[in-house]
Amino acid sequence: MTGAGLRADGGADGPDRAGVVLVTLIAVAAVANLNLSVANVALPSIGQAFDSSQVTLNLIAVGYSLGLAASVLYLGALGDRYGRKMMLVLGTALAIPMSLLAAWAPSDEVLFVARVGGGLAAGMAYPTTLALITALWSGPGRTKSIALWSAIGGAIAALGPLVAGALLEEFWWGSVFLVTLPLAGIALVMAFVFVPSHVNETSDPVDNLGGILSVLLVGSLILAINFAPVPNEGALVLGLALIALAALIAFFIRQKRAANPLYDLQVAGRRVFWVAACAGIIVFGSLMAAAFVSQQYLQNVLGYSTLEAGAAILPAALVMVVVAPRSAKLVEARGARFTLLAGYVFLFLAFLTMLLVWDEGAPYWQIAAAYMFVGAGVGLAGTPASHSLTGSVPVTRAGMASGTADLQRDLGGAMMQSIFGALLTAGYASAAAASIAASDRSITDSTQAQLTKSFAGAEAVAAQHPQYSDAIIAAAKEAFLDGDDWAYTAGVVAILLGAALVFFMFPKHDEEARLLASYRVQDARRGAGSPESVPTVTHHSPEEASG
Repeated sequence: MTGAGLRADGGADGPDRAGVVLVTLIAVAAVANLNLSVANVALPSIGQAFDSSQVTLNLIAVGYSLGLAASVLYLGALGDRYGRKMMLVLGTALAIPMSLLAAWAPSDEVLFVARVGGGLAAGMAYPTTLALITALWSGPGRTKSIALWSAIGGAIAALGPLVAGALLEEFWWGSVFLVTLPLAGIALVMAFVFVPSHVNETSDPVDNLGGILSVLLVGSLILAINFAPVPNEGALVLGLALIALAALIAFFIRQKRAANPLYDLQVAGRRVFWVAACAGIIVFGSLMAAAFVSQQYLQNVLGYSTLEAGAAILPAALVMVVVAPRSAKLVEARGARFTLLAGYVFLFLAFLTMLLVWDEGAPYWQIAAAYMFVGAGVGLAGTPASHSLTGSVPVTRAGMASGTADLQRDLGGAMMQSIFGALLTAGYASAAAASIAASDRSITDSTQAQLTKSFAGAEAVAAQHPQYSDAIIAAAKEAFLDGDDWAYTAGVVAILLGAALVFFMFPKHDEEARLLASYRVQDARRGAGSPESVPTVTHHSPEEASG
């Protein structure tokens, strides 16, 4: 299939059948977005089914992000070299058996493996969607396409809990992982038929060693964070942390020396690029981490059904859909810095609301208010966080930019979910142990371990001792609230740090435009974006291909 071409004046007609191509790319991304979010609402049910510890539930929740974040840079580079369409099709196809394995997992360990495998499948397909948008559109057309991709993707992720909650009302916990199967089948066919092949791809060899090091770095770091609050696992945590540190050092050295590095450190060092990358990690991590903790809060503490808990997050999705298209216009008019900061204001209000007013008797309007703040924050900040990355790299590095954009979501989500989960685990265990110590009852070590393991563990003990059931559940709710306060406090701190980074380091609108123009000149001089070195789609003129 051929592209229609980009106008030399910087506007964009995009590819032939641009609307259908964009819908296809959003559909492929939707498979990943849905798979990413459906597990959260099912966590209490999974905990009851397998008597899982809070740490195991954290790993199940973060497993998909772990697989995606660990692989996204390497797989994005493979797509740049060997074919983005091929990676798109392979990843969408692999999502199907991974969803089936998750749905019928015989244990929570197998479920975790299936979630990581699903993340690896998404690592093939998801970054490719943004890379293709970058390669097929330019100028305002690219900004609008990214805004739609970001808004609809975020909204679909937010709708995931609603669909999962409805299924859990009628079916077993594994049904939530079957949600994406029809969509994956449709997206697979559409990708094969409508998506252009070999659009502005590179012929440079892939840095395989760098790719392996990036997988080790991200995977060991996220696992270390998750196991940090687990008693008697200090040696494991230290070992994982040392692996992450060694991989980081080796990755940096490799990228400095490699003839064709996986991650171009010269491009990554650009102020527009690295500040946007860090800002986006906090923005998208906030969305995932807030959904992760709040879904458990709604069911465990407020007693919402799975359907009610899933529906509770709808205000975030609706606000995100309304705000994100306006974010694109705001980026064009006021710049990425202003738009990012506006998003951070709303995210700060979201975590402050969760911290101060979400308690055992919180009415729904307080729940909805926090979710609306989250939706507005991500809707505003999501577009500039992604747009600044793709706009500051040469088109042949679209895979690197889209990989980094995915790292914003998935490394951010994995890290903040892991941090929130670790704090929730530690806070819950500490409060539960204190409650047990303050009681006048004799409790065996095994029962105490069950009570402090997770809320599901406390529910199991309450079921075994109905005469103490009310007291056990009340203490477990209080312990959970202590733990989620630790997590929300971390969210407030992260938002403040991110806002300070953007305020002091991200360039203002005029300076941003000057820097982006200088980057294009640098790339032309380096040959990375020159017409001669950029493979083009049929019917593109040399000027159009480099636009």
